[in-house]
Amino acid sequence: MSANNDKTLTTHLESDPADERVSRLSSNLREITVGAAQLGPIARDETRAEVVERLLALLHEGHKQGCDLVVYPEMALTTFFPRWWIDDVDELNSFYETEMPSPEVKPLFDEAASLGIGFCLGYAELTPDGHRYNTYLLVDGEGNEVAKFRKVHIPGHEKHEPQRPFQHLERAYFEPASETFRTWTAFRGEIGLALCNDRRWPETYRVMGLADVEMILIGYNTPIHYYPDPSQDFLAGFHSRLVMQAGAYQNGTFVVGVAKGGEEEGVESLAESCIIGPSGEVLAQAATDGDELVVATCNLNWCAAYKNTLYDFSRYRRPEMYKSISEEMPVIFEKPYVEGAPIIGEAPPTLGG
Repeated sequence: MSANNDKTLTTHLESDPADERVSRLSSNLREITVGAAQLGPIARDETRAEVVERLLALLHEGHKQGCDLVVYPEMALTTFFPRWWIDDVDELNSFYETEMPSPEVKPLFDEAASLGIGFCLGYAELTPDGHRYNTYLLVDGEGNEVAKFRKVHIPGHEKHEPQRPFQHLERAYFEPASETFRTWTAFRGEIGLALCNDRRWPETYRVMGLADVEMILIGYNTPIHYYPDPSQDFLAGFHSRLVMQAGAYQNGTFVVGVAKGGEEEGVESLAESCIIGPSGEVLAQAATDGDELVVATCNLNWCAAYKNTLYDFSRYRRPEMYKSISEEMPVIFEKPYVEGAPIIGEAPPTLGG
């Protein structure tokens, strides 16, 4: 790990721990060096221009580390505004992008293209016809848009709940995507996109797995305190890694999870950005909760070791047995507790943190 003059920490995996396993698959390597560009907190009054300077610092560090692709978090241009009830429409609209790139963000596009580095950027999108989406944009090394993904699983609540220490109003401020998960051919492989809560659902990975995905990019903003059940707070990091590692292994794909972490406007958010191999192993992980670049060189041929063996879908899957997943809604379990006061209590002090 090393710190540069921009105070951007970098963690670089110099060699893949599975190099020997990969070398048996093919001598024709399809390598991509990817940087998970974790961000620390963004203040409510921090300008787009100030944030873009931070994004550029991470991009430049990625260039030094030989990155082909730099992946930024969900909603990387602003503070996480769904933590507030905002009834002033003009104020609410100020957190959304009506064009991409906007004049404030164009320097990122221009610099990335000049360096020949692709990137993935999360932001709040307001369309010309008034639709609001939580969006992830993938751009190639020449500055061309490759893919636009809109978040599928919208968490949180729809109405103001003033009893909470902070709000989670994504369901008030964003519409769920109308298009399903898919992959795009880019960066020498099949790339998939997802955002935050999408990572918690196994269907997210399996739909892309069925399209032979080889790397899934996931940005997230995850508050550590979970108001409906605070007993889960101390498990936030474990649960985040659990779902991404399982999704990687069960679908034979790399997963790049990128956070905006640290204490932002009084709310502690999960960091722990990481790059996961198709074996489910964490190849590299952030060491801080601030601006940090986590880098690994990934041989996409490694995916075949799992796609052609344990998870040979064409040979072993039984789709006819899974119809209820999409055809039926689950039985709703009646909660035996009041939200905010789980019956199993808070996390033991020795496990907190």
